[in-house]
Amino acid sequence: MLEIVIATRNPEKLREIKQILEDEECQIKLLSFKNFSSFPEIMEKGKTMQENAIYKAKMITQFTGKWALGEDSGLEVEYLGGKPGVRSSRFAGEGVSDEAKIHKLLRLMEGVPAAQRKARFRCVIALASPKGEVRTAVGICEGRVSEYSEGESGFGYDPVFIPDGYKKTFAQLGEKIKNRISHRASALRQLKGLLRDLKVNTGE
Repeated sequence: MLEIVIATRNPEKLREIKQILEDEECQIKLLSFKNFSSFPEIMEKGKTMQENAIYKAKMITQFTGKWALGEDSGLEVEYLGGKPGVRSSRFAGEGVSDEAKIHKLLRLMEGVPAAQRKARFRCVIALASPKGEVRTAVGICEGRVSEYSEGESGFGYDPVFIPDGYKKTFAQLGEKIKNRISHRASALRQLKGLLRDLKVNTGE
């Protein structure tokens, strides 16, 4: 069975990626930083999510000698010209809490009418092989920014993002629904296609 290392130290993101891929019944074995005695810190230096995803995947496949999956995602708000975008995790500064990022976003969106609160979550995944081959996939979930932070599930901007077709935030909808409709789920569903492009036999 093909082993793929997930290139993240974020435990919440790691859990979500594993849940989505297990639901998709991909015939692969997922590894993480927990499977290695040492694991490099991965800095996001790219100007785009694609650059970040590819960098993460390449770094980890070089470190482990195994296939690696890099991922970067962010919230793009139309009223803010696409921000926070690639800087979503650093929107309110380095190492700050999700609450601080959400607080800044809601402050900037204060008084903005519903028609101008359109936003989308974008996710880019990169799959890298030990031979240096790389393929990418993009997933998008359209929606809007809520006026208040609501819900206890999820992480990041989930408490303030309402996906199209729903009246509740990701954090209110819960993992089961989010993992079916999210940007990350959309990108990860394309993993089988990426493996086929790279002519990898996963045992299917």
